Amino acid sequence: MTGREILHKMKVKAGFGSSSAETGKGKSKMWKHITHGYHLVKGKSNHPMEDYVVSQFKKVGDQELGLFAIFDGHLGHDVPDYLQAHLFDNILKEPDFWSDSESAIRKAYELTDSKILEKSMELGRGGSTAVTAILKNGDKLVVANVGDSRAVISKNGVAKQLSVDHEPDKERQKIEDKGGFVSNLPGDVPRVDGQLAVARAFGDKSLKKHLSSEPYVVEEDINPDTEVLILASDGLWKVMDNQEAVNSIKDIKDAQAAAKHLTEEALARKSKDDISCIVVKFQ
Repeated sequence: MTGREILHKMKVKAGFGSSSAETGKGKSKMWKHITHGYHLVKGKSNHPMEDYVVSQFKKVGDQELGLFAIFDGHLGHDVPDYLQAHLFDNILKEPDFWSDSESAIRKAYELTDSKILEKSMELGRGGSTAVTAILKNGDKLVVANVGDSRAVISKNGVAKQLSVDHEPDKERQKIEDKGGFVSNLPGDVPRVDGQLAVARAFGDKSLKKHLSSEPYVVEEDINPDTEVLILASDGLWKVMDNQEAVNSIKDIKDAQAAAKHLTEEALARKSKDDISCIVVKFQ
């Protein structure tokens, strides 16, 4: 077995999904009722898979963190691959992570993006969206995102979006104030400088003057009414709304089976993009 294959096997075991490790599951050691599963499907495009996920529980001292993320790359897979390896480490290294998670996440997103831009010779000109969800000791969830990968939670059967879709049209003023423009060509989605279909992303050095990597951050309490958290790339959300996604997995007990069901449903609805999905079950 080559070193790369060994590393790949280790990544799969740790809950790092990428193009070739497209499914996995696990559960909390401290909160036995909390389980997670993920599933990825490559889209119809002719380039390699550009979605990467993290889905794992991690013990930190006497505390436990659930670390969940989707990184949807564009113009190559090097930036989402880098995020998968470094973003959570950078967040947890922030000294104020436990006392002020939102501030720590903002700083870590900024630091990670600056590192990606520094390494653009090596990582290329591409970029990536991100949605990250950190579950602290089973009862506090901190979600952050840039771009259009989305986090949706369900309480008492009602879907609630925790992330914000950073679309160029919504941020037109900010982009124009920085000297950029938003194209609106017939038959196409709005794009920053005629190129990128999201207004915030990691990387994208050539567009960075007009593009933000500042995350939207929100905290959510996990209570007995909380049923499920779904994280997914836009390959799912282009063909399914938040409530439909929640409804379609409400009777599926196994988190991995639920994640797989969502990706298959997106394919059945003719989604052509890479589709990656994480499901965390709280009951």
